[in-house]
Amino acid sequence: MRLYPVKTISIFKSIFNKWIWSFDTDKKEIYLTFDDGPIPTTTPWVLEQLSMYNAKATFFCIGDNIRKYPRIFNQITNKGHRVGNHTFNHLKGWKTNTNVYIQNVLKAEKKLETHNNPKIFRPPYGKITNTQSKKLRKLGYQIIMWDVLSADFDQQLTAKNCTENVLKNVKNGSIIVFHDSQKAYPRLKETLPKVLEELSKKGFLFKVIP
Repeated sequence: MRLYPVKTISIFKSIFNKWIWSFDTDKKEIYLTFDDGPIPTTTPWVLEQLSMYNAKATFFCIGDNIRKYPRIFNQITNKGHRVGNHTFNHLKGWKTNTNVYIQNVLKAEKKLETHNNPKIFRPPYGKITNTQSKKLRKLGYQIIMWDVLSADFDQQLTAKNCTENVLKNVKNGSIIVFHDSQKAYPRLKETLPKVLEELSKKGFLFKVIP
């Protein structure tokens, strides 16, 4: 049983209105985002797919993965994509002491600081406390959430399910979540090419988070 919304409901956006869920625009522009990389089994493939459609995306990177795979991280930035902070150790904010959480974000920032100005942050699992959020925003971070979830992380779904999650819910200004992770790859390898193809046919442009 799915315990998460594929399309973020409006009341969430209203209550947590300090966070960015989507962009208000009449232009056919959308924002692809990829969480949990960089990793050698998936990230280079994602970059190849994006290049085929001249698509730009935003990668919310785990600091420890940047440490382990700096060459792949540099491929992301060298190809003109945006990078954001996803903590150093993929911490769940609801279960982490606030000071520990903030220090983990700052540790990841040291791996990002030459590539990421202004600073953007996405909480792993989308779970962050109000106190953590306030402290990060005071440090200059924008909290980037989403309005469409592909759910490619869900091993109970098929690639077709994930593709439909995106294509049925996307609109102008949507922020869409994928994962360039090994766990998501079995679904992503079919979903991403189809999403890029179908949305390109509809005239959408793929932009980085501004």
